[in-house]
Amino acid sequence: MTNISTTATPKHIWIVGAVSALWNSFGALDYVMTQTKNAAYLAQFTPEQRDYFANFPFVMEASWAFGVWGAFLGSILLLFRSKHAVTAFIVSLAGLAVSTIWQFGLSGTDMMKVFGTGPMIMTALIWVIAIALLLYARKQRAAGVLR
Repeated sequence: MTNISTTATPKHIWIVGAVSALWNSFGALDYVMTQTKNAAYLAQFTPEQRDYFANFPFVMEASWAFGVWGAFLGSILLLFRSKHAVTAFIVSLAGLAVSTIWQFGLSGTDMMKVFGTGPMIMTALIWVIAIALLLYARKQRAAGVLR
C-alpha cells in the first residue's frame, strides 16, 4: 500500500511561488531581450551600456543564464511543491555569485561610471531575495510541504 500525502497546500506557497515567479520573470525577460539583441529593448541603454552587454565572456553568459533560469525554475517548482525547488535556487545563487564577481571585480568596467548606482542596488536586492527564497524553500522541504 502506498502512502500518498493528501496535505492541503498552504496558502503561503501559492503566494510566495506566484510573487517569486513574477519577480524572476523580469530577470528572464531582461535575459531574453538582451541575448536576442532586441533593438526596442536595448534602446533604453546608452551605447556604452550596450557595448558592455555585447562583450560578455562565455562565463558571464553562462552564469547569468544559470542565475536567471534557476531562479525562475525554482519559483515554478515551489508552485508544484517540488523539493527540487531547493536545488534550482542553489543553482541560481551559484550563477548569481559568478555573475556578481565578474561584474564588480573582473570585468574591468567602472560600473558606477557606466551605469550609476543602479546595478549595485539591484544586485543587493537580488541577493536578498535569492537567499530568502532558498531559505524559504529549504524550510518548506524540511516541513514536508515540498515533496
